[in-house]
Amino acid sequence: MNAHAIPLPTVAADVACEVTTLAGLSREPAAWDALVARAAGPTPDYSRRVMEAHRDHGLAPADLPCLAVRRGPEILALLPFRTGRGPFGLGRVARPFASPYLTVTAPLVAAGPDGAPALAALAGGLRALGCPWWWPLLPADGLVGPALLGTLTGGGWDVAEVSGFLRPVLDRRASHAAFLGEHPHKGRLKDLRRRRRRLEEAGTVAVEAVGPDGDLAGAVEAFLALEASGWKGRAGTALACRAETAGFARTLFRPGDGPATARADLLRLDGRVVAASLALVCGGTATLLKTAYDEDLRHLAPGVLLEAEIVRALHEARFADRLDSATLASAVLDDLYPERTRIAEIVVSPPGGPPAARLAARARRRHAARDWLKARLARLRGR
Repeated sequence: MNAHAIPLPTVAADVACEVTTLAGLSREPAAWDALVARAAGPTPDYSRRVMEAHRDHGLAPADLPCLAVRRGPEILALLPFRTGRGPFGLGRVARPFASPYLTVTAPLVAAGPDGAPALAALAGGLRALGCPWWWPLLPADGLVGPALLGTLTGGGWDVAEVSGFLRPVLDRRASHAAFLGEHPHKGRLKDLRRRRRRLEEAGTVAVEAVGPDGDLAGAVEAFLALEASGWKGRAGTALACRAETAGFARTLFRPGDGPATARADLLRLDGRVVAASLALVCGGTATLLKTAYDEDLRHLAPGVLLEAEIVRALHEARFADRLDSATLASAVLDDLYPERTRIAEIVVSPPGGPPAARLAARARRRHAARDWLKARLARLRGR
């Protein structure tokens, strides 16, 4: 299994935490998938589909360490991580594995009565690494984030928040009509109807939803071409600009079974794709990971019109219970998605470690210095 046991306080006679690797986990696909399927607050981020796509395209090493809480052949909790010098001058820290393609870094934890012993064993594994943890993108509400922090503070850990933001989400109503009727921004809906009429005046408009049994490969290629045609392509940051990220997208949004499945939505004008969205659906939530639109039509807002059509499909096809915008912050979706979930950046320090408030203050100073430098460079480029 390529793992070694971590010495822990006794949690339960049959529950143990160990360090394994991404390669080791891949040899247990059924156990990994079973954890995702039964996880509290499941997300696709640490699912087998996502992590193996990272590994297969050079975005995560095969020997990436992972804390795994086990009971016999079952995996009750999972957290891929790294250790080393932390950002912001924090010294040696551990941190959950993150990439530009992950939306949260909450551990996978079994729901129900197994959750508490799994979290307790995981907390022991965190402590056994002997250093503070820097934790970006931790959900501050929901099931897992608060439970994890409660377990840590109950065990004497010191916790401090560095920063946080509100991410737009949308919970499905009884019907699309009910969603429209209770929407708090009627002016935004009126503007979307006006833009839809203008788009229809430009040609024949069609919306295509592509599920796990559809032509996902074709939808991914349409997305890659559309994203590369815009500013990301000119800046060299579009997925298609690098072989590894283009391959990552093709693997991540491939057809296939398992607890995390792929979905694509396309908006066409006279048959041509003018907006595309790629999502993963897991545990009743559709996480909208990537979107692109034809920038020559930005005055008609095809990207936002596609988002509105995805909201309609959510209510009519009922493919999920929630849409997650997967953004750091979104002025575009703020007026369309009524709900918010809070995402926090925290530091946690084990008993006897440095004060978390001191580490958080240092991180905030480094954030401020970085933001000042970025703004300064932007002003210089604008001259």
